[in-house]
Amino acid sequence: MQYIQPNPALNRRESLQRMGIGLGSLGLAGILAQDQTLGASTAGVLDPKPTHFAPRAKHIIHLFMNGGPSQVDTFDPKPALEKYNGKRPPGADLKTERRTGGLLMSPFKFRRYGESGLEVSDLFPKVGECIDDLCVIRSMHTNIPNHEPSLLMMNSGETQPTRPAMGSWLLYGLGTENQNLPGFVVLCPGKPVVGPQLWSNSFLPGVFQGTHINHAKDVDPKRVIEHISNSHLTKAAQRQQLDLLTKMNQIHLEQRGGQDNRLDARIESLEMAFRMQAEAQGVFDLGKETKQTLDAYGSGQFAKGCLAARRLVESGVRMVQVYYGNGQPWDDHGNIKSHADKAKNVDQPIAALINDLKQRDLLKDTLIVWGGEFGRTPVAENGNGRDHNHHGFSMWLAGGGVKGGMAYGATDEFGFAAVENKVHVHDLHATILHLMGLDHEKLTYRYSGRDFRLTDVHGRVVKEIIA
Repeated sequence: MQYIQPNPALNRRESLQRMGIGLGSLGLAGILAQDQTLGASTAGVLDPKPTHFAPRAKHIIHLFMNGGPSQVDTFDPKPALEKYNGKRPPGADLKTERRTGGLLMSPFKFRRYGESGLEVSDLFPKVGECIDDLCVIRSMHTNIPNHEPSLLMMNSGETQPTRPAMGSWLLYGLGTENQNLPGFVVLCPGKPVVGPQLWSNSFLPGVFQGTHINHAKDVDPKRVIEHISNSHLTKAAQRQQLDLLTKMNQIHLEQRGGQDNRLDARIESLEMAFRMQAEAQGVFDLGKETKQTLDAYGSGQFAKGCLAARRLVESGVRMVQVYYGNGQPWDDHGNIKSHADKAKNVDQPIAALINDLKQRDLLKDTLIVWGGEFGRTPVAENGNGRDHNHHGFSMWLAGGGVKGGMAYGATDEFGFAAVENKVHVHDLHATILHLMGLDHEKLTYRYSGRDFRLTDVHGRVVKEIIA
């Protein structure tokens, strides 16, 4: 065995730090256990914070149809497509990502629902029954007809992977109500095209990053968040060990000027993991629900994700995203009729989520957002498919202070481009923040010499849709 000569330049504290959690550190733990400031370096970072004004919503559930659902086959009926089927009049000659042909009539029929009489396609009969709770925005538009930049724009307000996700901004501005659970949870079976950047904290402190839950197989409470239970140490022993590590990290920070977001994030992640032992597995135990509730949501990944989302916001989580699937499943270039299978998987659980939140008196405080990163063209691709369309598409909101049973804005007669009361993604973000009690122009973070915000230098609150 090689003998290592002690470094005389190191003092006792530095030696203990370099020894990690060896015998010296264990001895130090007994001393540090008496320190009343243990574990306090990041205390309060995620505590609920005051809003700029009275909020209409406290939580967000974002149902993300990654890949881009077609507006003219779901929530924006266009009779002109049938009249001009196969033709390409000047109004249908807009540039998109790929070469396209003539107009393609929808293979799905529309009918009126509810007291409002808004039309919904037969892809969503159960959601249609909830139409009086929905505000359908038919005039959405975004910047680029490609998945990656549009996914980033919808999630972070920028087409480049350099900005924090909306959920991270909400945690930064509002904190979270339950310190035993992550405040921003992303339920996605696998990963979408861009991947973790869609729920990244970017330049915000790491504590505000989203927590990705891969529920590809099932929402198993023992596997959904792994490695948070310690079968070898008691809670008291774990607390003592964590306090020691926290104190050592605090000393490390102080010696380096007290500025290290990465270390702050690591400290908070250790604290969060410790706290999650008390509640995380329970909130994902869907077996605690009644058979009636389980039957209402139905089966499948998305159904389990919707039910888990309700349990999470009910437990105080600030924002939950539920992605439809891995990759870009709604990207039906080849055959728009393939929308039917995906709609069948989401229609029942979405309606169940809306009704469940209403029955529990949670819908008034929970904003549901539905949509993809863009829409699809009314002109044909590959015979009966549809290309990406950033010129105009539909999204809908429900609960959380928005007006129900209304359609806002409009696309042209073919459903290609937004033409009336246009709503950019920046406007959507500004409106969401407003409903959560935040002024999008005041929610800023100084980085690299300038003040950044979710809406960049844009954004208009769409007050017409607020109840």
